[in-house]
Amino acid sequence: MKIVFLDSATLGENIDYSSIERFGELTLYSHTIPSDVCNRIKGADVVIVNKVKILREQIDSASALRLICVAATGTNNVDVEYAQSKGIEVKNVVGYSTESVVQITFGAILSLANHTFYFDTVVKSGEYSKSLHFTDTGRSFSEISGKRFGIIGMGTIGKRVAEIATAFGAKVCYYSTAGIAHCKKYQAVSLEELLATCDIISVHAPLNDKTKNLISMKEIKLMKPDAILVNMGRGGIINEADLAKAVDFSLVGGAATDVYEQEPIPSDHPFLAVKNSERMILTPHIGWSGESAKKRLLEGIAANIESFVTSRSL
Repeated sequence: MKIVFLDSATLGENIDYSSIERFGELTLYSHTIPSDVCNRIKGADVVIVNKVKILREQIDSASALRLICVAATGTNNVDVEYAQSKGIEVKNVVGYSTESVVQITFGAILSLANHTFYFDTVVKSGEYSKSLHFTDTGRSFSEISGKRFGIIGMGTIGKRVAEIATAFGAKVCYYSTAGIAHCKKYQAVSLEELLATCDIISVHAPLNDKTKNLISMKEIKLMKPDAILVNMGRGGIINEADLAKAVDFSLVGGAATDVYEQEPIPSDHPFLAVKNSERMILTPHIGWSGESAKKRLLEGIAANIESFVTSRSL
């Protein structure tokens, strides 16, 4: 069986692919530009992709293709419906990155709530050495305990964030982007109520027609001026130009994002021009990529191939 991974570099270096190689000949391409996709998947039985697009044209060019493995949770880069109409299975890996994303989420929240960058600068700049006191009183940080913590998107990751927030002593509520109050453990509220009443807001929703530009300037103005807004869901859910303005005009206390509408972001992106940079944390879509998460991802891909092989008796 011929297996082709079109963008293996997205998983990093020194990756052990032995769990996948046992199913057949594995060809790795670190990166694949759109014009090379059709040629590279010709004759492949299984194609693995992270972000490379496999659409109608690519599917039609691969007569031997029987399985598309998405090395991620989302399948937006694959025309799933068309693939299935051609008898090609599409399998993704769910749940592998939950702990990794949650850790990145709270890392950002804690950095903003604790004013970590400000206090770090106070010491490293030499200002602390000149102080007449044993401490710095320029700012006071806020505790998560007792704060109202709003979660937008109460899926697997959202629920885990809720558990950790509760452990910190926060009062958790959530807004269901699907319109279904399925999680009875926490209070379900409207988007408007969540934005207006929460001290910390964490986004963990998928990007779809309902969530595109879910939060723009109109919604941001509902928020408390000292609230923290974190997006670890998908780029495009929060209007990026509006969020940049909100940070600079102190309409929010701080913001963090690990996801962007265009990835990588262009050099003229409004986030890169934010003047209040210590109030904004930007990471390059790394939430999914913890060391253990990558191992679980590869295990998931291998399990998907094994399930397919067993069912088809290849």
